[in-house]
Amino acid sequence: MTVQGYETAPWELRWHTLAIDQLERTESTFALSNGHIGIRGTLEEGEPRGKPGTYLNGFYEEHALPYAEAGYGYPEAGQTVVNVTDGKVIRLLVEDEPFDMRYGTATAHERWLDFRSGTLSRLTEWVSPTGRQVRVHTQRLVSFTQRAVVAIRYEVEPLDGDMQLVLQSDLLANEPIEPETKDPRVAAALQSPLVSEFALAEDYHAVLVHRTRNSGLRMAAAMDHQIESPHAFRSDIIVEEDLARLTVAVDVPKGDRLVVTKFLGYGWSAKRSIPALRAQVSAALAGARQTGWDGLLAEQRAFLDDFWETADIQLDGDPELQQATRFALFHILQAGARGESRAIPGKGLTGPGYDGHAFWDTESFVLPVLTYTVPEAARDALRWRHSTLPKARERAVQLGLRGAAFPWRSINGAECSAYWPAGTAAFHVSAAIADAVVRYLDATGDTEFERDVGTELLIETARLWMSLGHFDLHGKFRIDGVTGPDEYSAIADNNVYTNLMARRNLLAAAASCERVPEVAERLGADEPELGTWRQAAERMFVPYDEELGVHPQSEGFTEHAEWDFDNTPAEDYPLLLNVPYFDLYRKQVIKQADLVLALHLCGDRFTPEEKARNFAYYEARTVRDSSLSAGTQAVIAAEVGHLDLAYDYVGEAALTDLHDVHNNVREGLHMASLAGAWHGVVAGFGGMRDHNGEITFAPRLPEGLDRIEFRMCVRGNRFAVEIHRDRATYRLVAGEPVEITHHGQPCKVSEHPMSLSIPEIDPGPAPTQPPGRAPSRRHPERLRRHEF
Repeated sequence: MTVQGYETAPWELRWHTLAIDQLERTESTFALSNGHIGIRGTLEEGEPRGKPGTYLNGFYEEHALPYAEAGYGYPEAGQTVVNVTDGKVIRLLVEDEPFDMRYGTATAHERWLDFRSGTLSRLTEWVSPTGRQVRVHTQRLVSFTQRAVVAIRYEVEPLDGDMQLVLQSDLLANEPIEPETKDPRVAAALQSPLVSEFALAEDYHAVLVHRTRNSGLRMAAAMDHQIESPHAFRSDIIVEEDLARLTVAVDVPKGDRLVVTKFLGYGWSAKRSIPALRAQVSAALAGARQTGWDGLLAEQRAFLDDFWETADIQLDGDPELQQATRFALFHILQAGARGESRAIPGKGLTGPGYDGHAFWDTESFVLPVLTYTVPEAARDALRWRHSTLPKARERAVQLGLRGAAFPWRSINGAECSAYWPAGTAAFHVSAAIADAVVRYLDATGDTEFERDVGTELLIETARLWMSLGHFDLHGKFRIDGVTGPDEYSAIADNNVYTNLMARRNLLAAAASCERVPEVAERLGADEPELGTWRQAAERMFVPYDEELGVHPQSEGFTEHAEWDFDNTPAEDYPLLLNVPYFDLYRKQVIKQADLVLALHLCGDRFTPEEKARNFAYYEARTVRDSSLSAGTQAVIAAEVGHLDLAYDYVGEAALTDLHDVHNNVREGLHMASLAGAWHGVVAGFGGMRDHNGEITFAPRLPEGLDRIEFRMCVRGNRFAVEIHRDRATYRLVAGEPVEITHHGQPCKVSEHPMSLSIPEIDPGPAPTQPPGRAPSRRHPERLRRHEF
């Protein structure tokens, strides 16, 4: 079964034949990463290619931000992820003929990404223009266990007789990249950003050291090789400033193979010397050689076995969605597993989109997934935020505020959004960070983290809200002039999502100060200040439209003019590329879930009836020009009983990249949308909520699925939730029993499976979407019959 060029299978992503026009797309979906190193899925030969890319998390170049008219507080420098030294390139010459998929004939060709082994494989049978036949089999991995290591195994087998083979293995810096476009989702082009500082090559080993011209960061890349040949071979190695190349020539009889294993080591630093970085990458290669290819494979498989035991989601009845959901989980793991002291960018390390920046997407969408599957990765991402506190404090002072104003978009923690209404004014970023801290603490009970990191983050974000907001004449606490999650609205008063998240932030900060008084004392958070936080939370203004019976997204939003959806042509979407922001800001058109996101994350502040009315109102005005939206809409659609609509939205979130819904997967995958697939299943169909540290479930199964099972980890205890049409079963996988609530009924998950009935729900009339903006329908019967 093939969909959108991919073969549908439960544990892998496979593409048959070579589609040159789809290379940029598959280079993103076939990308490998461990959170520290990322390599796009380009062919080993280097050409044909779409968009080459090798990235080191946090390694960037600075550039000036141009303003037609600058103003006080505007960020001065942008940051763009750098395509660093490419070590994937392995060229092959067959009897003097370059092995190039654009020439000769590929009688067989397929590539597949294995979610259980963490490898990208390729098998090609090729006939050269002169008629010689070879089989090439490659595998590559970015190690989860050896953070600085990439490994590639390259095998060549003659098929039609004895053959001379020449193999060239490269380290290549400053690969050319395409010029920038006007699409803000595309990275700024950097021409030759790396300056050579050192180059060495000997035997089968080479190392190149470069630095960036402006940001002053230094990186090293090294390669080494193990060569298995049936006969003696000739080799030589050369090195230049931006190139190191090992050449191996050998005569291979029919039935034998040439096998080359290439080990790559990467490292970077803002402070370390050239000798120190050389030593670092050489040590990484020594460890990789000691482990060997088979050992690296075994370590990778063991790491992923443990991950899937905690994180797997099973969806019976929809093979395509099953594959897409595991694809999503695998890439979220790749984005965060070994990021450690660095951010998780919006595209992970799969492409240069959004300049490699991290957004609030990480804390609001990606970290909940990691918190309940790989909690140490969530912890490390929050430690990165904590490391940027000095910059966030400086930004707050620059804006005349107290506490910490975290950036809308950044690589190193400094704000680099040149558009202040959607950047500087989006203070909800700080609330998202506080929310992620609270969720992590509740899910893990990590007291050391709270003492070292969590309390300080909560205090400084709480102080931000107190300096942003004020008590009005009626005693209400207002937060005026901010931008909420919806990027088609800006500089509004009392955004409901922002106010409710700020309320949660203030209460959590006060509670943490009481638990860790020594940190509160060190930071000067005394009882009077805690009292003002609680008072502001208690009196937080949440606007409500009595006439319509809904909450306005922000104060006055429901009084804005309606957008003319009927006369908006399909080609005008996404609106941000075709309509002035001025017009968007004045009307009721919504890019992405905003008030609906509040229904999810702050759902304990709404009644079921309010949720149903709010969802229907905003469903009719949300165009989903953002990949962040579908997962959240799935969650609330499921909660209010529109299970088929939720199913459609889960499909959109999970398949955003595999179907290239937003026509920009060439720039990298959408991590928040991939995370949205998890949210749609676990928080949507599973009804999982974690308000006030309590884990509750309200599961329901959509018509298109026969069964759902997902797994979670809470305070080190792993358990599974299995959902059928009329019942849900909870069972402990490992650890101690876990207290939960099922549809309002308290119970305990233990080693003895517990089955509980699922009550009926009356969803009422189905909501409508703007014309042409409804999600693609899932067709369960067609999917089951595999009719494509």
